[in-house]
Amino acid sequence: MAHLDLEEQEQLDQLKHYWNQYGNAITWILIVVFGSIAAYNGWQYWERRQAVQASFLYDEVERAAVGGDAARVEQAFQDIKDKFGRTTYAQQAGLLAGRVLAEKGKLDGAKSALQWVANDANDDGLKAVARLRLAAMMVDTKDYDGALKQLNSGIPREFEALAADRRGDIYNLQGNKEQAKLEYMKAWQAFSPDSQYRPLVEVKLTALGVDVQTLKPAGETAKS
Repeated sequence: MAHLDLEEQEQLDQLKHYWNQYGNAITWILIVVFGSIAAYNGWQYWERRQAVQASFLYDEVERAAVGGDAARVEQAFQDIKDKFGRTTYAQQAGLLAGRVLAEKGKLDGAKSALQWVANDANDDGLKAVARLRLAAMMVDTKDYDGALKQLNSGIPREFEALAADRRGDIYNLQGNKEQAKLEYMKAWQAFSPDSQYRPLVEVKLTALGVDVQTLKPAGETAKS
């Protein structure tokens, strides 16, 4: 029994020595670990709260849009952008505001909303949609250089076919038929055979004297 007591005492002494040597370091490690967990949970809670609050303001933008109230759309969008600009709700609100304001003839407000999404959205897809819509508005006002600038930067691969089709339209309007053909061919080849956009591009190519059958891979020609 005395042997066991001495052994236990020796282990206790070793533990005390270890703690005296490494105790502070262990304590700080635990503080950092648990502090990081608390910070992460706090951040998650804050993000969820931001998203919930932003969703209410997005609903306000949506109600104003349904009601066709351009002034209210503009104000509601400004509120969500100022308070929750980093949320997806705010960026979707920008696209919605851009469409409604354009329909109501408030082009400056529409361009401003879309440009904000194109520059500041977290999602590349939302940015691309904003750029495509901006380009369309600029074409309507004959700002062809501005439209091409939107279509030549920040376009993800999955939106490149749409961008190429839009660039083809611009070059066609400018009378640059050869460049228009090249862009339409890029668009036609990028769209899948079952895409609803491909037949539209075929019409444009045919009008420019291009036989789309020559663009089809051998297997696709055989199927058609």
